[in-house]
Amino acid sequence: MAAVTRGSFTVFRQLLTHHYRRRCFRPQSFRPDRTLQPLSFRYETDLKMFSSRSLHSSAVSQRPIVSFKLSDIGEGIMEVTVKEWYVKEGDKVSQFDSICEVQSDKASVTITSRYDGVIKKLHYEVDGTALVGKPLVDIETESSSEVLQEEDVVETPAMARDEHTHQEIKGLKTQATPAVRRLAIENNIKLSEVVGTGKDCRILKEDILNFLAKQTGAIIPPTLFQEIQPPPPLAAARPVSTPAALKAPPTTPKPVFTGKDVTEPLKGYHRAMVKTMTAALKIPHFGYCDELDLSRLVSLRAELRPIAEGRGVKLSYMPFFIKAASLSLLHFPILNSSLDEGCQNITYKASHNIGLAMDTVNGLLVPNVKNVQLLSVFDVAQELNRLQALGTAGQLGTNELSGGTFTLSNIGSIGGTYAKPVILPPEVAIGALGKVQVLPRFDAGGQVVRAHIMNVSWSADHRIIDGATMCRFSNLWKKYLENPASMVLDLK
Repeated sequence: MAAVTRGSFTVFRQLLTHHYRRRCFRPQSFRPDRTLQPLSFRYETDLKMFSSRSLHSSAVSQRPIVSFKLSDIGEGIMEVTVKEWYVKEGDKVSQFDSICEVQSDKASVTITSRYDGVIKKLHYEVDGTALVGKPLVDIETESSSEVLQEEDVVETPAMARDEHTHQEIKGLKTQATPAVRRLAIENNIKLSEVVGTGKDCRILKEDILNFLAKQTGAIIPPTLFQEIQPPPPLAAARPVSTPAALKAPPTTPKPVFTGKDVTEPLKGYHRAMVKTMTAALKIPHFGYCDELDLSRLVSLRAELRPIAEGRGVKLSYMPFFIKAASLSLLHFPILNSSLDEGCQNITYKASHNIGLAMDTVNGLLVPNVKNVQLLSVFDVAQELNRLQALGTAGQLGTNELSGGTFTLSNIGSIGGTYAKPVILPPEVAIGALGKVQVLPRFDAGGQVVRAHIMNVSWSADHRIIDGATMCRFSNLWKKYLENPASMVLDLK
């Protein structure tokens, strides 16, 4: 009797195991043998219970969905505008793939994925306002460990994350790709000082850039920027061989008359302009104007232009203007300084981060060329080409737009001769360059000759800069440009 009981239990166990496996995937295909029908009928309740458990187990085994939250992008920014989505629901993404482009009141930033998976939901429409720390997209990830990592990284307050380093996290090894390590080495950055925001605390390229953005005067080679965030193919730098390649024909949108008043909130760069110009009103400006004869510089540029184009770089007058300003700032460092809010201390900046007011599709932006005092005229031209390409593509980031110490505005490229430029706090001086005109002038012998004349308009903070200092600086800058060969003596 015991043997029969054991035999029946063995058959029942095999039946349940077979039924459990088949029921999870193809319940309709289960067909028990006739000799086992009494057992199947007798234990129908138990089978239903196992079937319910199997379905529950199947649901749990599905890939987890993680809400990818918008992390802190620095500069105290709490909200951004979604300008463009690079993915849609159902798309498969990998780590470092671009998800969307967002725009704050200071810069445009491309958000990249931290996970491998499938996009399940986009939380915002284009031009929608996304909040820092709130879900941006939902991603169906490939492992549940990524969900835990998201909770550890994103839900941590931004300030708490900045206050910790990898050295303080015991037992963790710094993780980064070779490209990220090369970027850190070339900029003398210890990876242990950078907080990684990738999977398993992996340090991403954007983490290095955010770290550099907080350090005034950090140098990042242009090639690395192109590798990190390349502009669209149409805006990519390429050897210039034809006039069409030098300048695309301007496109003027047709005006649309609606006959109705339209009210819209200030956002993005317009909001930043309101904030900056409101702060600039506190600065007592004084102006100084002069004119330059650039005839020699026009000739020199004509000689060097083919050489620069052979290297794939467009050579304009701006690299000469910027380099001459840097050489002059060495003699008048107070023009490359900043004044604290309490007007008690002056900080003399070691780096000449000279900004260039640029008219872009997003409005007026002022990216800057870092450490001009260490660059040649060709280096400045190469960096300007990169900044202009990023500006055209609307991809100027925080690093390009922050840390400026002195600014030049090339308003003459659009039109006009004189201007009244407004200082960009916390800087203390700015220059506006008029257009170059061919005008009659007297030479040393009293003969009327053709001259290439440009007007310049300076504005300075009269709290710390007097008129004589501004005048002497302008005279030295003018001397370098009217006799560009003299710059060779002071180049390093």
